[in-house]
Amino acid sequence: MQNFIFISPNFPTNYWRFCQELKNNGLRVLGIGDQPYEQLSPELWGSLDEYYKVSTLENYDEVYRAVAFFIHRYGRIDWLESNNEYWLERDAMLRTDFHITSGWQVEDLARIKYKSGMKEYYQRAGIRTARYHIVDDFGGCMGFIHEVGFPVIVKPDNGVGASHTYKLDDEGELGAFLHDKEPDVRYIMEEFVTAEVNSYDAIIDSQGNPLFETGNVTPNSIMDIVNNNDNSLYYIVKDLADDVRDAGRRTVKSFGVRSRFVHFEFFRLTCDQPMGKKGDVVALEVNMRPCGGFSPDMMNFANSTDVYKIWADMIAFDRSTKPTGEHFFCAFAGRRDGKPFQLSNEELSAKYAAQMRMQERIPDALSGAMGNQMYVANFSTKEELDQFYADAVRQW
Repeated sequence: MQNFIFISPNFPTNYWRFCQELKNNGLRVLGIGDQPYEQLSPELWGSLDEYYKVSTLENYDEVYRAVAFFIHRYGRIDWLESNNEYWLERDAMLRTDFHITSGWQVEDLARIKYKSGMKEYYQRAGIRTARYHIVDDFGGCMGFIHEVGFPVIVKPDNGVGASHTYKLDDEGELGAFLHDKEPDVRYIMEEFVTAEVNSYDAIIDSQGNPLFETGNVTPNSIMDIVNNNDNSLYYIVKDLADDVRDAGRRTVKSFGVRSRFVHFEFFRLTCDQPMGKKGDVVALEVNMRPCGGFSPDMMNFANSTDVYKIWADMIAFDRSTKPTGEHFFCAFAGRRDGKPFQLSNEELSAKYAAQMRMQERIPDALSGAMGNQMYVANFSTKEELDQFYADAVRQW
């Protein structure tokens, strides 16, 4: 029997389904988390063979001892994953320390977690990237800006989501950023790209071949959503565009991805600019985990399938025969509390009752990028999708 340690299986709340499908496939599923036993959902309890509570997952020594306990009790660990961006470095450290070879090791982190380190591997794949500069002092940054022009984007070189990401429009904003930035954080500065974000989402087998592929489109910037307290909109595509599929597959090969669920982000240029023509696909960043929040459920709705099952099949058998069915656009709308929407929650829900697949309050830990109240709905056409978005965010 294979032993699988799942780090933080309780968050996001839908991740118990990964555990459930692993257990259904005959694996021993062992959870490590900091949520009290009595607060674990019944669904998660039923999907774990054992759970080890630590006081905080931030304490590496505690988590290390938890893994050691499971090894003592059950023998060699075959897999250790969180499927969560925040813990990817921790996962790699634990794999390296315990010689768990089925995933990224510490030596891999430079190219999969640091935005500057990703550039080389995108370029090896023949995919253009934005020009960049590692933030140093005012003079060094201005030297780069003289080359690319304002505005520029600055963000942590090793960061999660759009936190601490800023658009700088002039020298005054640059000076303010350099004065106020976190002193111990390494920042990367990139030329500004006018684009929408298109993703390549895939479950990859041990040979680097896709078992499942889809993608999403984010028409508004996650940075703006976070910094401006805006509503959040994105959708799973009905059919993955050929150029995104090609770029995604080349990126898989270049980074040497094996046995993973991945979320790669690309810019699709919305106007001609120095790096390419309108419509071109340009690299943004790789994320070596599933797209966050409720996206796996949305992939299921859009493709009439079960990505939790496909992923668990990949882990257990290195293949999957789970089919996909009819395809749809699957829309996510995340509303901010306190905005004067024309349609109330009840009115929007009633109008789209036939298309609605999920409605929930978003956990505070995810609300920065996703809003406070979310709706997920399926549509057969782009016109129906656009009308739903208009109704969801229209204000008085």
